[in-house]
Amino acid sequence: MSELKKVKPALSKGTRDFLPVEVAKRNYIFEIIKSVFRKYGFEEIETPAIERMETLTGKYGDEGDKLLFKILNSGDFLKDVPKEDLAAANSPAALKHIAEKGLRYDLTVPLARYVVQHQDSLAFPFRRFHIGPVWRADRPQKGRYQEFYQCDADVIGSESLLNEVELTMIYAEVFKRLGVDVIIRFNHRKVIEALIAVINKPEFAEVIISCIDKIDKAPWEKIEVELHEAGLTKAETDAIYSSIVSNADNLWMDDGIKTNPSGEVAFNELSTFLKAINNSIPNLAYDGRLVRGLNYYTGVIWEVVLDKNSSANSNITMGSLGGGGRYDNLTEMFGAKNMSGVGISFGIERIYDVMEELNLFPPTISQGVQVLFVPREKEMEAFAFQQAQILRNKGIGAEVFLGNVKKQKQFKYLEDKKIAYVVEVGDNEQTSEKFRLRNTQTRDTQDGLSIQDIVAIMLQ
Repeated sequence: MSELKKVKPALSKGTRDFLPVEVAKRNYIFEIIKSVFRKYGFEEIETPAIERMETLTGKYGDEGDKLLFKILNSGDFLKDVPKEDLAAANSPAALKHIAEKGLRYDLTVPLARYVVQHQDSLAFPFRRFHIGPVWRADRPQKGRYQEFYQCDADVIGSESLLNEVELTMIYAEVFKRLGVDVIIRFNHRKVIEALIAVINKPEFAEVIISCIDKIDKAPWEKIEVELHEAGLTKAETDAIYSSIVSNADNLWMDDGIKTNPSGEVAFNELSTFLKAINNSIPNLAYDGRLVRGLNYYTGVIWEVVLDKNSSANSNITMGSLGGGGRYDNLTEMFGAKNMSGVGISFGIERIYDVMEELNLFPPTISQGVQVLFVPREKEMEAFAFQQAQILRNKGIGAEVFLGNVKKQKQFKYLEDKKIAYVVEVGDNEQTSEKFRLRNTQTRDTQDGLSIQDIVAIMLQ
């Protein structure tokens, strides 16, 4: 048998391992979000991590398609590539022959495929939520990973703007319960359509939307150069700057926008949306710079960012914590018309990083085990196990420290796992079935307790 080659343990870039305490904290976020989703009538679904490339491509724009993770076909993946493409090293032409599948980029496009495929088994309007990992071949940086989780809630099959109102309320409630001060920014994609129509450059729609989406990430001078290189004149880029930057707080009410057919739709829908909310969400703010770069959005759009006016957030640099919007035509790509959808997504990785930095997680969050039984000798392990099992049967987390090791290691184990109580088990305890319960934080002890006494104390 050949000797196994030693490999230095390392992660793929843009990915992370999670220690038990980190998993407990992430689950804390998940459970709060799930509880709010369920309260609003959303049901949980799951879809595969792997989708066909034809399902994924063309839904996210050119920039998004570049970030798709492709999976090489099994076996000899080059066998079906035309020889001329191989000889010319034509990667785009060869791609469709060597990678039929890819990792999902988000949870929305798989949802559209799922709805069309299972529409005969679903009740419409279909209200679903989905929590799972997605993958993007992006450059890793703070708060941005190549593998990360999304938490989505969507309504399919209803055009009512009350759906947008409810989803905004979900955002507000979740972040309030998490203790994170945020601003929920909103806009309407038809405002951007109207702006493009006003400068009469529909053929540049994709590059204009892509550039506007970068305004918070890059200086205008750099963005303007990109627009000029695409073919726009100085007068046209000045008009974009004047609208998007100088008039960002009121763009949807601008007379030039409102008189355009797309702008009129946006004005009417945003007016209805805000009237229904009726000032009940104080951290809601209009932002004309918001475009949401994905191609499939058609109506109201959101992005959640940290509230920089909050003193707690003043020193934290972080991108958006969530986003979403209305998409009217996504299911049509899979052959189903008249299925308008709207949805929101939470950026779990960034929410986690913010909460960690602000120390917002409850101190008892990882205390799955409440009582640790420590046998003094190996012969007492079976008896200690029986006592732990009595606690477990009552729903109390209990563990037995197995192995004859020094007390120093036992204390470190207690500290590392943040176990609240410890019970040592020796000859006397096994004979009398009376125990000493010690609080690991206060060092207080209670003597002469039966196992039922300990149960009662744990259940108080």
